[in-house]
Amino acid sequence: MRVYIIVAAVFWCGYVDSRKVRGISSSYKRFYRERKSFLCIDGSRMIPFEQVNDDYCDCEDGSDEPGTSACPHGRFYCTNLGFRPHYIPSSRVNDGICDCCDASDEYNSHTRCQNTCWNLGQRERAYVEGQMRTLDEGLRLKQQLIEEGVLLWREKQAQLRELQQVAEDLQVKLEEHRRKKHEADRLKEQTLKALEAGNGGLIRHQNSSVTSIFHLLDTNKDGSLTVDEIKAKVVLVHDEQRVLSEGEALALLDRGHRMDLSKFQSTLWDVLTRGDTVKIKDTQGAPGSLSSEDPHLKAADRAAEWEATNLKKVEEAYETVNMEISDLQKKLAIDYGTDWEFLFLNGQCYKLKVYEYTYTLCPFNQVTQKSTAGVEVSLGMWGMWTGKPKNHYSQMVYENGEPCWQGGSRSTTQGTRSRATTLHMQARLQILL
Repeated sequence: MRVYIIVAAVFWCGYVDSRKVRGISSSYKRFYRERKSFLCIDGSRMIPFEQVNDDYCDCEDGSDEPGTSACPHGRFYCTNLGFRPHYIPSSRVNDGICDCCDASDEYNSHTRCQNTCWNLGQRERAYVEGQMRTLDEGLRLKQQLIEEGVLLWREKQAQLRELQQVAEDLQVKLEEHRRKKHEADRLKEQTLKALEAGNGGLIRHQNSSVTSIFHLLDTNKDGSLTVDEIKAKVVLVHDEQRVLSEGEALALLDRGHRMDLSKFQSTLWDVLTRGDTVKIKDTQGAPGSLSSEDPHLKAADRAAEWEATNLKKVEEAYETVNMEISDLQKKLAIDYGTDWEFLFLNGQCYKLKVYEYTYTLCPFNQVTQKSTAGVEVSLGMWGMWTGKPKNHYSQMVYENGEPCWQGGSRSTTQGTRSRATTLHMQARLQILL
């Protein structure tokens, strides 16, 4: 029987203690165990325990009145079971306004406060769960973009290696075509020099046929040479400016007025081949001249032109491939994040209309502003990431835009969380960050 009385007494004492000391958190309860005296938490003074929560402020830090409004610097702890606990100024205790969702701050007022902690807690938990789902979705999307970024990075690296190999192959072809063009130009030059040296040297150098020279002299193409044709095409070696006389022309025709191919081969051909008295007249490209009609020179010209055309094509291809390599190297040199998670932004553009202007942001490229009148202004080209060290990829800078009318080039600072992007881009960047 005595055991039960002792247990009841202990229970009653605990009940009285919890009723007397209000507004404290569980971490501070050790300071408020009922004893003969109470030491202010700041250590400023010792008071009888009966003076705790007696509605009179004894401690400078207000620690003796956690459950009343007596101390100007005191704090009241709202337990708010089922919701977030928090402190309120002790001046709000029993002031007729419900500050704690569990109504514990109005324990001695006429205000009837309802305990709303459970409902608030439910909304809080639903919000947190939504945030967790968003975070999970963001992490999933970020991982997906990282994987895509790594894949794109590898593809671009492979593309760069392929282009570099193509450039090496084109370099070999370029050297080969340059060599061939040089040889064709040299052959053309040699042919032209042989023409200038005289028809005898030309015939020997080019191994020209009797027929080709006969047709060269046969201007009217009637199958025979006449006095007029000889005078028009043949000159003296030592006096090229003088036109042959009719007698001289007749002598070359073996005193006949006409000479066919067979007779030409046995007479005049030998004279022209020696090249010591007469030679074929060369008017340097005039119609009917040796330079313009010689088949060997024409062949040399065609070969030189062909090699020049091929060389130009290879040079253009080589230049195009090198431009692609340079462009790809510039793209690969950009910082796309620690895991290339921002690589997906390269090549995309986002538009936002604000009043009469349409802003276009092309990440890692440029930012432009276009008015309703159609005037487009560059607000800057891609510069760098300029976020704080803890969040380096939170801010972009675009520099060297078109000059302002006051002077100085335009620039744009683009926060990856700002309103200057579309909601789609903003959401994706927020998830990444």
